Amino acid sequence: MKVFELKKDFFWVGAIDWAVRDFHGYETPRGTTYNNYLILDQEITLVDTVKHDFSGITVKHIKSLVDPSQIKHVVINHIENDHATSIDDIMALCPDATIYISERGKRGLDRFFDTSRWRFRIVKTGDTLNIGKNTLQFIETPMLHWPDSMMTWCPEAGILFSQDGFGQHLASSARSDDEFSRCVSSVVLDDAVIDYYANILMPFGQLILDAIANLKKLGIEPEIIAPDHGVIWRAHPQKVLDSYVAMASGKADLRAIIVYDTMWHSTEQMTVPIAEGIRDSGVDCRVLKLRATPMNVIIKEFWKARGTLFGTPTLNNIMYPTVAECLTHLRGLRPKNRIVGAFGSYGWGGGAVKESYETFTKMGLELFEPGIQVIYRPSVEDEAKCYQFGKDFATRLKEYHARF
Repeated sequence: MKVFELKKDFFWVGAIDWAVRDFHGYETPRGTTYNNYLILDQEITLVDTVKHDFSGITVKHIKSLVDPSQIKHVVINHIENDHATSIDDIMALCPDATIYISERGKRGLDRFFDTSRWRFRIVKTGDTLNIGKNTLQFIETPMLHWPDSMMTWCPEAGILFSQDGFGQHLASSARSDDEFSRCVSSVVLDDAVIDYYANILMPFGQLILDAIANLKKLGIEPEIIAPDHGVIWRAHPQKVLDSYVAMASGKADLRAIIVYDTMWHSTEQMTVPIAEGIRDSGVDCRVLKLRATPMNVIIKEFWKARGTLFGTPTLNNIMYPTVAECLTHLRGLRPKNRIVGAFGSYGWGGGAVKESYETFTKMGLELFEPGIQVIYRPSVEDEAKCYQFGKDFATRLKEYHARF
């Protein structure tokens, strides 16, 4: 890939990772990008770096525009490894540059590198840097999604460098939202935004609402949003802002999903009449088997739906391990405004459904009780009960959804 000009004198100089499929446990079937940006002004400025494996690519891109030794300022919005681990290679080429970073970011960077070699300026919200024709304004956004996180705003260009906010895991030759929608699909892009939010930013909904409100308070209305992953929002920046407000507010579809796993197909057989009961009550339903579905897809579909039923066989008197793993992921993401229930099969002793509800309670979710269990395989009578369980869940789901 060549460099990409966002606006006159503002360039994407990042890297595309076509091959990555596991991003700290997050499955990325579409790959990802590591975005960083070079501003050619009187004082040349680099905004963010890239994952260390791709430092040679970003250096090549920078050299196609300017001698790296001329870089005067390096802004580090976020110190996570996929964004900051090439800082050593960058600073070796511009040792006299000053690094602009939050106080927490500096403390974190100290843990990775010998930072005594470099010049730093610790910045906070409202601090500015004049680089010639343009000014950079720093905005701290702690816990979006690390404590050190911040964004950088250039009012003259109307560009918001948003680090991990508003990103997506997409590897594409298209660098902007309009290019991607034209060459691939706007539906794919919308899905990638939801997938990214649900799996990474879900716990920080209120902080996201506060951050977007703060941008408005500061008079920031970006013409371009340049995140550190995925495409750059230059055609429809307001669209992704509106999407984040909706997601952070707990928006969900009137839909149910059934997430399950099974040992000898007994719990799996229960999903059929339950799903029929839900659909016959006028509610869309999707059934997802855990060992056949990537975890990030499960989490994304959970987030999109207002209600979820978890199916688990009992193994050693507790939940089936894959179901327990899924709920552990969800506990960490701290979802809100969702209704859940559980069902499953057992042999000589139950326990999985009971433990499921104990976990739901810890998560603070709305409960659909009681769950339903069958011994060994479901009988004809059990299937009828499962069908009614699905119908009753759909009725309760519609009532609960109406509250939002």
